[in-house]
Amino acid sequence: MDFPALDLARFEAASAGDRRAIGAEVDAICRATGFLNLIGHGVPEPITAALWREAEAFFALPMERKLAAKAPAPGYPYGYLPPLAEALARSKGVDSPPDLKESFNGGPEAAPDGLDDADALAFCYAPTIWPEAPAGFRPAWRAYYRAMESLAARVMAVFATALELPEDFFALFIDAPISALRALNYPALQRPPEPGQIRAGAHTDYGSLTILLPQAGSRGLEIYSPQGRWIEIPPAPGAFVVNIGDLMARWTNDRWVSTLHRVVVPDDGGAERRQSFAFFHQPNWDAEIAPLPGQTAKYAPVRSGPYLMAKFKSTAT
Repeated sequence: MDFPALDLARFEAASAGDRRAIGAEVDAICRATGFLNLIGHGVPEPITAALWREAEAFFALPMERKLAAKAPAPGYPYGYLPPLAEALARSKGVDSPPDLKESFNGGPEAAPDGLDDADALAFCYAPTIWPEAPAGFRPAWRAYYRAMESLAARVMAVFATALELPEDFFALFIDAPISALRALNYPALQRPPEPGQIRAGAHTDYGSLTILLPQAGSRGLEIYSPQGRWIEIPPAPGAFVVNIGDLMARWTNDRWVSTLHRVVVPDDGGAERRQSFAFFHQPNWDAEIAPLPGQTAKYAPVRSGPYLMAKFKSTAT
């Protein structure tokens, strides 16, 4: 399967007619798999390089130092999650062994002024448990997070065009997003996995869209194709991988699909570690997500924040 790409710079420089044509291409992709490479994104390479370097240094620390930044309880969204702390396939009702990965997770920098929803403050706006080292980790993280927040808003404008909506249709839903950034490390395996155990169990993402930065030359990311087989997604130099999540599928009344994907142990048996960053874009906590008009709605409206919270807590081991 040829893996499609969206050139964001080309879209943003295009005439109105050409934007509609590019939008139609994106619509076709999102109807089929909802996965594409994102090029022409304009994210400065020093921002990605700095976080890559800091995250690599963090994951190389002794376990006791990483555990100092551990999430304080199962279901707490931010901080360090050690290996075997999560089983993503459980979000799809599959009782699988824990995933062969560790991660660091962080959320919005601050809650909006006047927000007093106790669940929002305890979940999406809970404090990130920052590590003490490396010293440059937190500023590199915040710079990358801000770059992804801006990039996601630009992609949502493309999505609006693809859905034949005004380009700013989603803007009011995402002016205070509750997005999360996750640094993932898949350690080199010292022994064979348990039966059915992989690096990240088969799952769909939960929100509006995900922006993934995979490691150059890495192996193992697969999507379940419309033809009913697992297809590997190779990293493209300088590109992000973007996919839509369950909330966007719901928003479009299943016009678009949130595709099952996983990270398997590659043919080398996991002899090499693998690192990636995933930015999970999520509309505002109180945003009401209802199927777009024009057809019989398959879903009742949901609030973005509580929907996300329920999905996230289903994966804790």
